[in-house]
Amino acid sequence: MNETTPTPADQPADLEAFKQTFRRHAAGVAAITSLSPDGSPVGFTATSLASLAAVPPLVTFNMARIASAWPAMTVGNRVAIHTLGPRSRHQAEKLAADNAVRFVGGHWAPGPHGVPVLKDVTAWMVGRIIEVHPVHNNAVVIVQIEEGALGDEDDALLYHERTYMKPGGLG
Repeated sequence: MNETTPTPADQPADLEAFKQTFRRHAAGVAAITSLSPDGSPVGFTATSLASLAAVPPLVTFNMARIASAWPAMTVGNRVAIHTLGPRSRHQAEKLAADNAVRFVGGHWAPGPHGVPVLKDVTAWMVGRIIEVHPVHNNAVVIVQIEEGALGDEDDALLYHERTYMKPGGLG
């Protein structure tokens, strides 16, 4: 642990402190996909995926309400939640790119209920959105899992300091 006392220049306030802290907080990478109200595929990467309960199987994730996928986050709609490893890093990069190109190519296929399921992921689950809780410009989305499958085993994929990596080195 660093025993030196930070100088005022090293002590960022509110938003900058938040950003700097979470850049240094490694988080697992998930990809969330769904169908927009017009039926087109939408998706994004999330580092906020968490299990909420095992019975019934519930998960949560957070997202910005200005995101292109936001209109799909309605109670009753379904989402696919994918866990990623270093071999599927390209999926994270694709879903973090311009939303116009996120579903261009053969890296996904329609899954249960037509929801886009990404290929080459470590696992995927499809569930129904049961609650959406707006919080300022963001929201907490709660999903009840209905089905899923495992992909090939892989190391974890982490997001740390604006980089995708596996524990112990670059992914």
